[in-house]
Amino acid sequence: MTTVGRTEGGLLIAVTLGALAWTGTHATSLGTWLLEVIWVLIGLPLVLVLRKRFPLTRLLCRLLVFHALVLCYGGQYTYAETPLGEAVQDLLGTQRNNYDRFAHFVQGFVPAVAVRELLLRRTPLRPGGWVFTLTASVCLAISACFEFVEWLSAVLLGAGADDFLAAQGDVWDTQWDMFLCLCGALVSQVLLRRVHDRQLGLKGS
Repeated sequence: MTTVGRTEGGLLIAVTLGALAWTGTHATSLGTWLLEVIWVLIGLPLVLVLRKRFPLTRLLCRLLVFHALVLCYGGQYTYAETPLGEAVQDLLGTQRNNYDRFAHFVQGFVPAVAVRELLLRRTPLRPGGWVFTLTASVCLAISACFEFVEWLSAVLLGAGADDFLAAQGDVWDTQWDMFLCLCGALVSQVLLRRVHDRQLGLKGS
């Protein structure tokens, strides 16, 4: 199996910690930033603790850092006010900042590789239709659970949760979020399954 070396692993950790430190100290709203990056704060220690018993493929490690950067950037500005999203909004003439749409696509794209890796390494399943379907289903379930978190924050915080929700007045925001997550999971598996199989050391891939 292809995993990251010590040098690359240290660099990936440094990039993640640097992004957390920079975006946290420059966050528009520290509370919103914390809600957005909590997954990074949980995931990074978990990966480090389990790195000897369950080392991850190089592909997955790199994707996880990319996902962390997406979350940190969105958390720093809030998803509705990211400069990158505003630049694309001006370029395309859209009515809203669509950085959150991109982030939800990534929410499916990256976890799909993680789910696939768990299924192929911890179950008797082999690459094929069942792994593809189950991976997409789990990613969609994760997205639905995240929407529950947003719903709960809206119930508890009321208008104070607006920055975290980033709905921007779109009544179909929840459906868009889940749909784009599913799209990300499907695209990820189509584009990355061969390189992922090779890094997992699966024969015939």
